[in-house]
Amino acid sequence: MKNSFILRNPSVLIFLGVLALFTLGVTFMSEATGAGLISTSFVKTLGKTLCLCLIAIAMDLVWGYCGILSLGHFAFFGLGGYMIGMWLMYERTRQIVTLSMANAEIPPTDQEVVDAIGSQIFGVVGSSDFPPIWSFADSLPIQLALVLIVPGMLALIFGWLAFRSRVTGVYLSILTQAMTLALSLYLFQNDSGLRGNNGLSGLQNLPGTDAIPQSLISIWFFWASALALGLGFLLASWVVSGKFGSVIRGIRDDEQRVRFLGYSVEGYKLFIFVMTAMIAGIAGALYYPQAGIINPAEVAPIASIYLAVWVAIGGRGRLYGAVIGAAFVSLVSTWFTGGQAPDVPLGFYVVKWVDWWQVLLGLSFVLVTLFAPKGIGGLFDLFEGIRSPRRHGAALGPDQGSLQEKEAQE
Repeated sequence: MKNSFILRNPSVLIFLGVLALFTLGVTFMSEATGAGLISTSFVKTLGKTLCLCLIAIAMDLVWGYCGILSLGHFAFFGLGGYMIGMWLMYERTRQIVTLSMANAEIPPTDQEVVDAIGSQIFGVVGSSDFPPIWSFADSLPIQLALVLIVPGMLALIFGWLAFRSRVTGVYLSILTQAMTLALSLYLFQNDSGLRGNNGLSGLQNLPGTDAIPQSLISIWFFWASALALGLGFLLASWVVSGKFGSVIRGIRDDEQRVRFLGYSVEGYKLFIFVMTAMIAGIAGALYYPQAGIINPAEVAPIASIYLAVWVAIGGRGRLYGAVIGAAFVSLVSTWFTGGQAPDVPLGFYVVKWVDWWQVLLGLSFVLVTLFAPKGIGGLFDLFEGIRSPRRHGAALGPDQGSLQEKEAQE
């Protein structure tokens, strides 16, 4: 019992408790329950925020704990959204086409139905044929599996090539950004099979739920997002709490020393990279049905840079810090860019926050990096009374920087 995972990590229990209370509070105050204190659109905003918190956890694992500054994780997020979006768009279009053909004098053949669905989906790019990547779009179980498989395989191939070549530091960051840019440019093409710049739309219309109000559907997705965030936080906490967590921290701090100790550095890095890509895919699959649309701009490199900024502001190397940073920036961004923040007249110029929000975000990142490297999460250290260890007492090792006797007792 002494070595229980929860007892060693009380922050996990606190986080899950706060998340559960938050989920219940939003549910009871939503329009779905009749209270109407929180609008359906804001419930969707909160649900999307929880998804962003989940990908922030993935980013914190790969950057804050393993030391890999990935500027491409939003590519995995977008791929997860595309995989589930394909089924949503196909199934919704199939229902519309089937209903419209139901009154035909001669019942349509299966091929005619498929051709009509293809014309509806791909007519905007001048085509009516289904590309090979849509082969399983009619199967929900397969598309759900692809939410994990596609981001995971891309991360596996990219990570294996990069890590076996021992590419590190800024060069690895540039490569991940290049991967994201290449994927984004490919998706912009009409012959990519994913409708080019038009993307996939109407994703908020779940097939077979015409009689169910959006207020209730938004709560369903909110619950699913909260559950995914809770499980993601639990998994990430378990991964970083044991020996595995110690090794990836060692890789972050001194990769060469860990390699000389006999650990397969490349294997550890590849595992974390692939696992976080799959987590990002799940987050994207829950995010875009709430957003209603996904297009190639969503996976542009700037989105991954924003993700790194969220984690830095929240406090990297702290899972709850990543969640706080993503939630804080997401909600504040919604407030500033949604026209709710009042303009500031300066006489000679009127500050419109819609135009200046990104400048404010960039300035916040610079200030946090310079003056508060622990981010918002570092404030909890003050509340808990955590201070830097005082190195005095007998040395417990041969080296000058070894653990001291009194420190070991604290």
